[in-house]
Amino acid sequence: MFTPYDYDAAPIGLTEAFGLHPPALRAREALRALRGDRSVPRTRFDLTSLGVLLPRLSVATWLGARRPDRLVPISNLVNRTPTPIAQGWSVKKRHVRDFRGGTLTYDSHNGTDFAVPVGTVVTAAAPGRVLRISGELDRGGLKVFVDHGEGLVTTYNHLARTLVRVGDRVGRGASLALSGYSGIDGIVGFPWSVPHVHFNVWIDGENHDPFAASGETSLWCDGDHPRPSPEEPEDLAAETSWEADLVDGAIAACADPELRESLAAEPTLALRAMNVVFFRNYYPARFSAFPRIYPSTHTRAPRLTLPFRPRDFVGIVFADA
Repeated sequence: MFTPYDYDAAPIGLTEAFGLHPPALRAREALRALRGDRSVPRTRFDLTSLGVLLPRLSVATWLGARRPDRLVPISNLVNRTPTPIAQGWSVKKRHVRDFRGGTLTYDSHNGTDFAVPVGTVVTAAAPGRVLRISGELDRGGLKVFVDHGEGLVTTYNHLARTLVRVGDRVGRGASLALSGYSGIDGIVGFPWSVPHVHFNVWIDGENHDPFAASGETSLWCDGDHPRPSPEEPEDLAAETSWEADLVDGAIAACADPELRESLAAEPTLALRAMNVVFFRNYYPARFSAFPRIYPSTHTRAPRLTLPFRPRDFVGIVFADA
């Protein structure tokens, strides 16, 4: 059992931490990750995948250890030279380069991994609205998706327990979830794989690294040294201007009839749009094309803060430092 850190909540068991409920559905998703199916290529790995494991950091983090300087370790960064996801999710370390020019990543890694003990409070990196919560075992386990307006969306993966519902408006620093290590990689790699929150950033439906390579604009408010923000309960987010014709066109490009029908049946335009963005990023082989869904183009801007409470962490450190 894991005790949520400094939070009034019931303890988190392994079933919840790994996201194993309901078991029948999760078993099918696990098989899909390993074998693939007619529209999802199998996960690819080899001996280089062992380089993803960080046993020293992993065991300490599973045991609840935190750095005395209150810096949160980053165990993986976005890979700037990813292999095509349509070929299958690759956990190999063969074509890797993070924003620094280093190798703290793997082939298909498209997010920032914050190594935190199970039960850590995860907070909104910017004000916005929760538009999706789902728990696919083969794609990051339990996840929360927040739309921040003006084309910006953040996702928080490998959670144990959510503290919000779809439709909720949240301020910057608002509590979204308690961390875990839900997902197939947490189960397969236990206890040598580091429990973490996998943090994704999308602009206009495309994946972006929040850190800035040379010549880019950082998406963090504090440059490439992100810090947390005290909770701001006010709703400061601009509404996203979704366009129905564009969203409907993106749904029509879905090659999976069952999924296409499910997407079209969502009750609001915002939910249809968010779920299109989700499936196009997580299961791209299910689409024959990727038409745009935003009526205008949005650029990188510093809008994000570290998605944890100031009492827990004050900054970051790279695991290979």
